[in-house]
Amino acid sequence: MSERVFSSTRSGGLDYSSFPMRLYQKAKEHGVWNPNDLDFSKDTEDWQALDQGQQDHILQLLSLFQAGEEAVTLDLLPLVRLVAEEGRLEEELFLTTFLWEEGKHVDLFQTIFRKVMGGDVGDLSRFFYPGYETMFKEVLPTSLSRLETDRSVEAQVEASVTYNMVIEGVQAETGYWMFHRMLEENGIMPGIMNAVALLKRDESRHIAFGVYFLSRLMVEHGDKAWNAFEKRMAELQPLVEEQNQQLMGFFAESNPFGIKLEEVQEYTERQFGSRISRLQKARTQTLEELNRVGSVFAEEAA
Repeated sequence: MSERVFSSTRSGGLDYSSFPMRLYQKAKEHGVWNPNDLDFSKDTEDWQALDQGQQDHILQLLSLFQAGEEAVTLDLLPLVRLVAEEGRLEEELFLTTFLWEEGKHVDLFQTIFRKVMGGDVGDLSRFFYPGYETMFKEVLPTSLSRLETDRSVEAQVEASVTYNMVIEGVQAETGYWMFHRMLEENGIMPGIMNAVALLKRDESRHIAFGVYFLSRLMVEHGDKAWNAFEKRMAELQPLVEEQNQQLMGFFAESNPFGIKLEEVQEYTERQFGSRISRLQKARTQTLEELNRVGSVFAEEAA
């Protein structure tokens, strides 16, 4: 067994100029908020004034976030172990906040159900649909658990694309957009919208890390990483679009907030295009350029 070396005790110590360490600083500054401290008093009043169809639509979107946050909390550990075993301490430090924040988001949605809806909202799996269950019960855990035995560049790209680019960077972003359409545009539930803003700020750092992580793999492995990225994005886009159809199918007759499937699909397509474009910009950079302040993905991180 080789002698263990503690990189933080070496000359120079931690690299505070690296992008993961800058994310770590942002997480310490902006990521410490408590769901229990949020004010949902107006939301409770608004909830009671809604009809059943409106309540169900809001409850479904909340339930999809609730289960999704639990899933990513459960499935992140193989990625943490990967960077730890590779000795990438700065990346691991940020991922400790990443994991803590995902757990906090699980707590957040439970707090909303308790404070706004009055507690027990029943078995929320009634709001799931086949594509959603495929993504969060099969695709996500399979891609992350693969890292336990397969550390290839292809496996790493598949895991990060699934987690950071598609689930966080496309599906969650689409969910934020739907919250805006359903709640903010109708002037209701300001507490939930405030919570969504905090959630989105946390997730922006997670997405930024994913872009950095994938960009680093492309610098280190070239076309092998890029080709794996393109392949995974192409595999997952039809599944996400299918999920949109199934989600909107729940409310095809009543559609209480007037959101059209075409709008959802267009937003999703733009998000896929944005993620691909961002990685294309990073392909030709060096590791030094990736860590530079003002790099092509630094704007992702709030």
